[in-house]
Amino acid sequence: MATRPPIPGNEATRLAALQALRILDTHEEPVYDAIAALAASICETPIALISLVDRDRQWFKARVGLDVQETPREVAFCAHAIVDPDPTEVHDAASDPRFLDNPMVVGDPNIRFYAGRPLHDRQGHALGTLCVIDRIPRQLSPAQRASMAHLATVVMRLFESRRELFQHSTALVAAQETLLYMAQHDALTGLANRARLTEVL
Repeated sequence: MATRPPIPGNEATRLAALQALRILDTHEEPVYDAIAALAASICETPIALISLVDRDRQWFKARVGLDVQETPREVAFCAHAIVDPDPTEVHDAASDPRFLDNPMVVGDPNIRFYAGRPLHDRQGHALGTLCVIDRIPRQLSPAQRASMAHLATVVMRLFESRRELFQHSTALVAAQETLLYMAQHDALTGLANRARLTEVL
């Protein structure tokens, strides 16, 4: 019987870091789609994904060769990959005890080969993977593995830039609200000043 994915020891902080990205359930973005397409081309696989492992699901920020937007976490190969600091490579899922009766192996999309590169943030949380999938048993070449490592680094840098932009935007809004309050209220009493009273009137 297939093995359920283990839960990382840092699951609570990992999920908090994932939520901080503000990326789950966002629209498709060409830059991520391009990275997934490049991974599929380099590794010569029909399927490539940028997968984020949420509490009960894996959700795809980008996907090539797969129609679904998400799958249950309990059947996700990527949920296994995030607990291993090293890349995960399954040469033949049909003969691997962890996956041999997985519904994604015995049914559509008929996974045989899987290679997943964990997406680690700067605090070491594995938020998901960049992965490639094939319907026949195989393995990656050293050059393909190296390319996957580079692409995973690019994905994670994009994620971190997104988070930093959100943090800066939040700080900017807070500063604007503070300045507006100071302009409309007396510094000593906190009461509305003449400019604010005039505006209200």
